[in-house]
Amino acid sequence: MKKVLIAPRKYVQGRGVLNELGDWAQRLGSKPVVLWTAGRRRALGDLVEGSLKRSGLELHEVEFRGESSRAEAARVAALATESGADMMIGIGGGKVLDTAKAAAVEAGIKMITCPTIASNDTPTSAATVWYDEDGNFEGFECWPFNPDIVLVDSQVIADGPIRAFAAGMGDALATWVEAEASYKTRAVNLGGGVATGAAMALARLAHDNLMECGVEAHRAVERHLVTPAVERIIETNVLLSGLGFESGGLATAHMIANPLSNLPECKDVMHGEKVSFGVITQLCLDEDTTTADLYETYDFLIAIGLPVTFAELHLEGIGRDRLEPIGDICAGEGSLCGNHCFEVTSDALVDAMLAADQLGRSRLRAAAQ
Repeated sequence: MKKVLIAPRKYVQGRGVLNELGDWAQRLGSKPVVLWTAGRRRALGDLVEGSLKRSGLELHEVEFRGESSRAEAARVAALATESGADMMIGIGGGKVLDTAKAAAVEAGIKMITCPTIASNDTPTSAATVWYDEDGNFEGFECWPFNPDIVLVDSQVIADGPIRAFAAGMGDALATWVEAEASYKTRAVNLGGGVATGAAMALARLAHDNLMECGVEAHRAVERHLVTPAVERIIETNVLLSGLGFESGGLATAHMIANPLSNLPECKDVMHGEKVSFGVITQLCLDEDTTTADLYETYDFLIAIGLPVTFAELHLEGIGRDRLEPIGDICAGEGSLCGNHCFEVTSDALVDAMLAADQLGRSRLRAAAQ
C-alpha cells in the first residue's frame, strides 16, 4: 500500500510578507508575470511593483477575466509564453490562483501563489477547480506539482472581507471530517496514494484550531486585526486545510458543495459556505456521528455566520425533487462519496440534506434564545 503526501516547496506567512515577493521570486527566475484582477492591481500594485523592482525584476501582468475556465487558463498561458516569462505569480482569490496554477503548468514555468483572502485552501494545492463562463462547476484537475512558493500576508488577509475569512473556516472544517472518513477505507488521495500519518495529524490539527480559536479570530478580523488567533486560523484555512484535503482525502462534504454551485440561487454563495452545509450533511449521513459532535459543529458554524439551513443558501422551501439530482450525482460512479466505508445512495443523501437543514433550524432557534 503506497502512501503519498504532497505539498508546496515553501510556505511563508506573516504580516507584511508581500513586501518580500521580489526576494522570493528572484530565487525562481528573472521574468515573472503577475495574474490579478483590476481591483487587486489598484490595491497592491505599488507594493508588488516596488518589491519586484528592488530585486531587479520587471513587472509584467495579465488581468484576470473572472472565471477559472479552461479557456481563461489557456489565454493566460499563451500570454505568459509570448512574454518569455519563467514564473507565474497569482495574486488574489481562489479562482485567480486556480487559473494561475493551470496556466503555469501549461506554460511549463514556476509558480507563486499570493492569496489576498483566506476563503479556501487552493493556494497550497496542486489542483484547479474548473468552471464554465457562466460559473457552473465542471470538475477539477490535479497537476504534477504544487506551487513552488506560497506567500501569505496576514495583514492583507485581515483587511479582506470577514465573509471570506469565515468561508475559509467552513472549507477547513471539512478537512478532518473528510480525511477521517477516507482513511477508514484507505481511499486514494489526490496525490495518488493513501494518507500518511502526517497528513492525518495536519487534518486533525485544522479541526482543533478551528474549535479552539476560530470564533476569536473571526472577531479580530471583523476589526482588521492580526492576532495570534488570526495567524493560527490563516494557517489553518490555507496550509493545514490544503495539505489535509489533498493528502488526506475527500468525501461527501465537497461532493455536495460542487453540484450546489450549479443551482441558480447559489451563484453568489462562496465555496466554503457550500462546503459548510456539506459538512453537516456528511455528519447527518454517517451513523458514527455523535449528537455531541453534531451540536458542536452546528454551534461553531452558527457563531461565525456560516450556513446551516437551506434558507441561508438561498434555497428556502427547496423540495426533494430538486435535491434528487444532487443525490444522484453523489451516489453515481466515481463520486467522492465512494470513499466512505458504507454505501451512499441517492435517497440516503437527500434524507441527510433534509435532516441537516431541519437540525440547522433547530440550532439557530436555540442560539437566538
